[in-house]
Amino acid sequence: MSKLDEKRREALKALGALSAWAGGLAMAGCAQTSSLSSSQTSAPQVKWSTGTERTTLIMPPDATDCHHHIYDHRYPWAPEATLKPGDATVDDYRQLQKRIGTTRNVIVQPSSYGVDNRLLVESIARFDGRARGIAVVNTSVTQAELEALNRAGVRGIRFNLAPPGTTTLDMVKPLAARIAPMGWHVQVNAPAAYLLQARSTWYDLPCPVVFDHLAHVPEPEGVNHPSFQMVSELLTSGKAYVKLIGFYNETRVGPPTYADSVALASAYARVAPERVLWGSDWPHPTEQPLNRIPDDALLANLFAQVVPDEATRRRILVDTPASLYGFA
Repeated sequence: MSKLDEKRREALKALGALSAWAGGLAMAGCAQTSSLSSSQTSAPQVKWSTGTERTTLIMPPDATDCHHHIYDHRYPWAPEATLKPGDATVDDYRQLQKRIGTTRNVIVQPSSYGVDNRLLVESIARFDGRARGIAVVNTSVTQAELEALNRAGVRGIRFNLAPPGTTTLDMVKPLAARIAPMGWHVQVNAPAAYLLQARSTWYDLPCPVVFDHLAHVPEPEGVNHPSFQMVSELLTSGKAYVKLIGFYNETRVGPPTYADSVALASAYARVAPERVLWGSDWPHPTEQPLNRIPDDALLANLFAQVVPDEATRRRILVDTPASLYGFA
């Protein structure tokens, strides 16, 4: 082979490598992913999150994580607490924000603290106006206490209904009547069968209801389960929202694809994209005892599969949370 032929061969090899690289870059662009170098795509290890890769999904400005918790041993567990996770502080959560790219957040009072909302209020204040909260109260709460929570940035109350603990189904309507004039909403965490049994409650509330964890629709039934039909009807009627969180809760497929949960979330997003929310569910308290902590970057990237349209993602990540939680 002549030297000229060798040079041509090397040039063709280089051109082929360049074409492959460019093709991969184009595919990444089509998928709305970043083209950061490997040194830029890694992040420090985040507590209660596996992996160190940043998200390939590029979050829009003011993207909101609509569901996470804070735990701190400085505050005592409620007597009825069954979940007692390790500390997951504001500083820990800030590291997660750096990894997944969100800049607004909604802190949800966990069942572990019952109606003691002190840590919630303290945590909201540390985010300098970029956080809101969902509290837990019972019917003994005073109007002055509700108003104080409102000033602190709380915009709703959560009911963990199965098993019943601090809050019960018979508290939902009376408390909803009290918070509706404040522009708050009710958030519900319960199995799908329980939600179905209480369906008349969700239709009769004077304020919106937000269903946690994909409304816990069981798999493999998914969209064929009657609870999906009920929640979809509430979404399209403007009475409800659903959080696209906790893909690991009901999945039969599991990581890394969570294909069944992704299909369910996609169905909700098609039914009423203006009535769905997204969140991390960090620090994944239900998964800690099972030693199966998920990869938060992976879960965020799956959201791009659920909602491939960039404008719709912005609506879900920015516009709807701004309206529901009162972000300026």
